[in-house]
Amino acid sequence: MTLTKRILLAMILGVGTGVLIHLIAPSEDHFLRAWLARGLFDGIGQVFIASLTLLVVPLVFVSLVCGSAALGGHSRMGAMAVKTIGLYLATTAVAITLALGIGQLVKPGEGIDMPGEVEEFQVADKPSLKDTLVGIFPSNPVEAMAEGNMLQVIVFALLLGIAISRSEHKASHYMQEFFGHLNTVVLKLVMILMHLAPYGVFCLLAKLFADLGWSAIADLALYFFTLLFVLLLQGLGVYSLLLKLLTGLNPAIFLRKMRSVMVFGFSTASSNATIPVTLRTVEQDLGVDNRVASFSVPLGATINMDGTAIMQGVATAFIAQVYGIDIGLMGYLMVVLTATLASIGTAGVPGVGMITLAMVLQQAGLPVEGVALIIGVDRLLDMVRTAVNVTGDAMVSTVVANSEKLLDRKQFERPISNED
Repeated sequence: MTLTKRILLAMILGVGTGVLIHLIAPSEDHFLRAWLARGLFDGIGQVFIASLTLLVVPLVFVSLVCGSAALGGHSRMGAMAVKTIGLYLATTAVAITLALGIGQLVKPGEGIDMPGEVEEFQVADKPSLKDTLVGIFPSNPVEAMAEGNMLQVIVFALLLGIAISRSEHKASHYMQEFFGHLNTVVLKLVMILMHLAPYGVFCLLAKLFADLGWSAIADLALYFFTLLFVLLLQGLGVYSLLLKLLTGLNPAIFLRKMRSVMVFGFSTASSNATIPVTLRTVEQDLGVDNRVASFSVPLGATINMDGTAIMQGVATAFIAQVYGIDIGLMGYLMVVLTATLASIGTAGVPGVGMITLAMVLQQAGLPVEGVALIIGVDRLLDMVRTAVNVTGDAMVSTVVANSEKLLDRKQFERPISNED
């Protein structure tokens, strides 16, 4: 079996095992829940996530230095960056507009009885726009790498790559060769760790469904399936349409080649942890030049949060309907603007969408306590959101590469020779 099929099988077995444990051991203190699900399974799952996260900083740094060193003297580098960021923000705006529109059409919050007491949701302080912009530039690149601050790592790698490209010929050649070899070694490490994926995926999903079961989904079924529908519409419909209109490429080929990346995004619920798989697929299967992929993929994992924007749109409509508050057209326009800007600098890690949702609710004048109504099913939907996010990263990378004549269209259309 190919690696992708083994991961899919592990997902099915993990969900089945988790639901079975939830049925057999409804109490949280039961041996199966406490020691098996939250002990063994959770431990192995966390080791899997840690092994992927281990690769993120070295892979992004080395790959981006290689790409910017090769492109550093290229007059189109600035234009490429503007196109990439512009496309990410545009798809995010489309995503939340779609979510708000369908949320208003379906009205998932109508008819739901408000609980007598809604638990308080603690909101982390969101930095100001000025602090966010200043925080992009690292004062200590080693500290940025140690803390996993991806925007700062990206800026430092870009500056280093450009400096290498503009150094005298001997130094430039030596450094490009060094980082090229280092990139090969890091990618080999990626492939070694990828073979642990089926075991990690099984344990993550078994632990999740042992805690959740199906009851959490049944209680919020209309909200759950409305959000799921919009996520699938964005991931399969909007991205396919944009790819066809802007490049003329076949969306079916794109989605087929992105299958393993979507599976990894779903199972890890982390755009950052999925970067190694996304980067490899974008370069080797979609034919995007490393000079584009090494910039657009890590940047997308940091600022492209279409799935999170969709959750914020549907959740805002849902919470407004539950509380019976009409925020009006201007309120929804402010939600679109706030959620789009909030996607910039949002860390690509599980659960961060709840913090930005709280900020959006405050901006719209809705009670932040409403977050507690949906938090039960958010972890499962977070997995789908991540799959949408990483698909958007790959789509934008392909469109930008095509516009810069840095896309190998023959490689894009070529069948995958080895899915592993």
